[in-house]
Amino acid sequence: MKPNPTEGPLRLECFPIRPSPPELVPGRPERDWMDDFTARHPYRCLPLSMANTTGWDLLCPFGFTAEWDGGLGAEAIRFTPDADATLFDHFAASHFTHGVITFHLGWLFRTPPGWALRASGSPNRFKHGLAPMEGLIETDWLPYPFTMNWRFTAPGQIRFEKGEPFCFLQPVPHGTVEAFEPARASLDSETDLARQYEAWKEVRTLFNARMADGDPAAVRQAWQRYYFRGEYPDQADKPASHVNKRRLAGLPEAPAPAPASPPPIPGVDYRNWSAVRAAGPSKDGD
Repeated sequence: MKPNPTEGPLRLECFPIRPSPPELVPGRPERDWMDDFTARHPYRCLPLSMANTTGWDLLCPFGFTAEWDGGLGAEAIRFTPDADATLFDHFAASHFTHGVITFHLGWLFRTPPGWALRASGSPNRFKHGLAPMEGLIETDWLPYPFTMNWRFTAPGQIRFEKGEPFCFLQPVPHGTVEAFEPARASLDSETDLARQYEAWKEVRTLFNARMADGDPAAVRQAWQRYYFRGEYPDQADKPASHVNKRRLAGLPEAPAPAPASPPPIPGVDYRNWSAVRAAGPSKDGD
């Protein structure tokens, strides 16, 4: 459901708790593995692209490698930050042991009442040998920060590049989710829904058969786009709530520091020619 513009924006307040915290940016739709497909086929899957952009990414301020030897102690992970890394221990560390990398976000977040933040890896972005943990944090009251954690899935070496997302933040209305009750229903009791489903099944089966037979028109069409365009298969009116592109607000840049106050103008002490000339002749005739 689209937000009601009369309700005003919801605020995700971001309080930096250290100088130059990791950059926070709206989630981006692109994924390297999606680009590698012929005709970038995965981008036709709207649920993938919407998941990729429904939240904000925190980006690594510098690159580093980490190697886990399979041990269970904190010393089992060895970090090698890039040359430009500063205060690396304030960003990533082996804290929880058992092959877990802990990232310190550098921010304290606050959400409106009833809203939490789900912290996870960036959706549909994969890293061989390392898996992101997920957490749901009650940021509508929390007065202290939380961390993002990844766990090695096998001994070996991994790498994060500078600018690579290491945490994905998504607001979740956790205060209402418990109000949902799964209910078993018969499709026969929902005549409009049943009709739409049967219409979709018929056209989908026919289209797939035409594609399998190499029908030129079907091959040119390539895909049906019903969901992407928010269309019903029987040409009924489009749902008003459908969106196919997410546009999240970015975090405004920090205000520039106030310019330093100019030094006070020294009193004329007659030690230089300019001061003497500006002051004019003295009463003593000097």
